[in-house]
Amino acid sequence: MNTPRTFTNLITLSNNFTNEKVCREYLEHIIWKGNRTCPHCKSQNSYVIEKGKRYKCANPNCYKKFTVTVGTFLESSKIPLKKWFHAIYIFSSHKKGVSSCQLAKDLGITQKSAWFVLSRIREIFKEKAPFVIDGIAELDECYIGGKEGNKHESKRKYDEQGRLLENKAPVIGIVGREGKAILISVNEVNKQTVFPLIAKHVKEGSTMVTDAFKLYRTLRHKYTHKSVDHSSGEYVRGDFHTNTVEGFFSHLKRGLIGVYHHASPKHLHRYCNEFSFRYNTRKCKEVERFDIALAQSQGRLKYSQLIAKADFGQPKM
Repeated sequence: MNTPRTFTNLITLSNNFTNEKVCREYLEHIIWKGNRTCPHCKSQNSYVIEKGKRYKCANPNCYKKFTVTVGTFLESSKIPLKKWFHAIYIFSSHKKGVSSCQLAKDLGITQKSAWFVLSRIREIFKEKAPFVIDGIAELDECYIGGKEGNKHESKRKYDEQGRLLENKAPVIGIVGREGKAILISVNEVNKQTVFPLIAKHVKEGSTMVTDAFKLYRTLRHKYTHKSVDHSSGEYVRGDFHTNTVEGFFSHLKRGLIGVYHHASPKHLHRYCNEFSFRYNTRKCKEVERFDIALAQSQGRLKYSQLIAKADFGQPKM
């Protein structure tokens, strides 16, 4: 097996991964790291069957057949690995993402399949283990969605006085000055949803920088809280500002407006995964980002799960 491989652009990627055998060997190199492991019982004792296409576990209590894709987002996919590798590279490299319509043309698959491919990739982009920011962290919220006045009359919502109600989906952004960041889609911006997220991702005693939103005032009890009052024209106070997290939001908004055009609240958390992943790997080389995505490929999103009715009651991670 001739691994690892190096590539810097789409052309060299195509030259490296010319067939399914090469793609599968590379995937085994990334996931198993030289120790072939049964996904059913975790035994590392197995043997080759079907001329190398599959393996069979040698554990007497298992004896199940498997491939490297079992238990990953690639399991049971009829789309060739070569096309999956191209999709991962294109999707992770384009700063604002790629639409399912465009990916369908690039890979020669249907738009429905391309949407499912992108959704599966977004699912593996989420953080597998929560990181904790230690130092200075910026916190802010933004709201995703179009203006009610631009909607068709049948879809507009009004209050009791006949005024248009803005019905946008809130997103919480937390960015560490050291470079790590995360976007979380929530149902509402209140202490029940926001404070547990802060506790999960920011070390107690760290410096939290926010705007003057009154919800954040109680942060001073567990953090060193600094705020800037945007309503009075204040955007920087010494070394403290929320410009970094607001810049992070701009990537999300430009991608949604310019590439995707629409993201329903049901799937918004996956778009948050996507833009968080790109931000956190922005300093990586193309091959490094590609390998990181493959390395965290455990977990399969089924189509029935993707189209299932959403529960908007909790933050989506």
